Amino acid sequence: MDALSIWSAVILYNDSAYLLLIGLIIVVGAINIVYLIDKAYPMRYILPGTIFMVIFVVYPIFYTVYISFTNYGTGNILSKQQVVNQLENRYFSPQDAEEFSFSTFKLENEKEFILLFENEEGERFVGFENELIPINDFDQDIVDSDNDGKIDEIAGYKRLPQMQLFQHLSSLQDLEYEINDRILRMKNTEYFSSYIRQYKYDEDKDQLISLRTNKVYNPSENGYFKANDGERLTPGFRTNIGWKNYKKLLTDDRVFNPFLRVFIWTFEWAILSVFLTFSLGLFMAILLNDKNLRFRKIYRVILILPYAIPGFISVLVWRGLFNAEVGAVNNLLQFFSIGGIQWMQHPVWAKVALLIVNLWMGFPYMMLIALGSLQSISDTLYEAAAIDGASVWQKFRHITLPLLLVSLGPLLISSFAFNFNNFNVIYLFNEGGPAIPGAQTPAGATDILISYTYRLSFATGRGSDFGLASTVALFIFMITATITWFNFKYTGALEDVKENE
Repeated sequence: MDALSIWSAVILYNDSAYLLLIGLIIVVGAINIVYLIDKAYPMRYILPGTIFMVIFVVYPIFYTVYISFTNYGTGNILSKQQVVNQLENRYFSPQDAEEFSFSTFKLENEKEFILLFENEEGERFVGFENELIPINDFDQDIVDSDNDGKIDEIAGYKRLPQMQLFQHLSSLQDLEYEINDRILRMKNTEYFSSYIRQYKYDEDKDQLISLRTNKVYNPSENGYFKANDGERLTPGFRTNIGWKNYKKLLTDDRVFNPFLRVFIWTFEWAILSVFLTFSLGLFMAILLNDKNLRFRKIYRVILILPYAIPGFISVLVWRGLFNAEVGAVNNLLQFFSIGGIQWMQHPVWAKVALLIVNLWMGFPYMMLIALGSLQSISDTLYEAAAIDGASVWQKFRHITLPLLLVSLGPLLISSFAFNFNNFNVIYLFNEGGPAIPGAQTPAGATDILISYTYRLSFATGRGSDFGLASTVALFIFMITATITWFNFKYTGALEDVKENE
């Protein structure tokens, strides 16, 4: 393990990945201390889980925080050095560009090439190891078997037939040779042409200079090399932009208004989903808990089927049922002389359809947990209430519901947290649509925060904005953390109630 770590450390150092290098040193050092020192013996059982927790939980949280303070996204994916290298490797062809015909020579089963060039004046050069050498100065063996000036072999490399040239086209396109302060690169399968670099980077002044116009480009705070006249070069680079993503999210109306609508609907969605599924599930549980009900087991099996079917299949089936043109729901409404509803296109009806789908998928779970809790309530409580003249509603209001909430309260809070981040139903049903008019970000009327974050990151034709998506993800994290804290606190309060009882 240490040998592998040393090898990895050398690679990380050469790649200037210093943070990963420091992390590797800390982890490997901790492992060595724990497993080589007897006093640290108890830590041997804790360390593996701790390492995986740091890698899969702690690190993603801190990395998301870091990304939220950057402009990381489409157009700003690369580092600054990578952008500089990419721009310095751009070329343009001048009007007086010189062209060279070429022949290719290659060893069998090898990747290296030797090229023979000839310019318009008939001068010939050998392209060998990224150097262009006049053929008369080339001191390797050159074979012209027919003495007709057509060279068949250079330094053991044999001429490559023209038909085989296309097999090695990508490798030949990467070859470059310097000649008269210009770069000789492949133009087509017959000629190499001389090019001039388009940009040059001044490391001392941190500037890019255009070799065509002498225009100077300075790095801007937004992650682009920008000239004084406003022209900027693409691609841009990743850079720290401070609180701009947070400011944009909370102060820019074109971003904040759709975010606020998504934020409000997320809470409405989670609350209504829990309320509807719990209400229907409890109602079904009360019916199935009646000992006088015949065929209870058959009903129970039938009602649990929606829970047994994979969720993504159910969502896709319901998506077809709610199709405005050929869906079974609209066909049924038209049978009763009710006009068809635009389930996918109208914001309100799309929300109603989603709640129906989630109700279908969620009520069996609520029915199961409620049925289990109902069976734990003593019949003597109901008998005493009946003697006191309590009605059915009073029994439910003062006995059934309070006792159920004691045991099911934490599960309802967990269900709220689950629906708060229920990405599958939202995205599979209609991808969060319909779109919110005028929104600068890809926000839909039925998007919840998690689907909104996904669309910001990956699912927009205008490019990805990982920085803004990370900002939204942090809001989700804080809300979910608050719900979790409340869940623990509420669970503790319920435990105190049980102890007092």
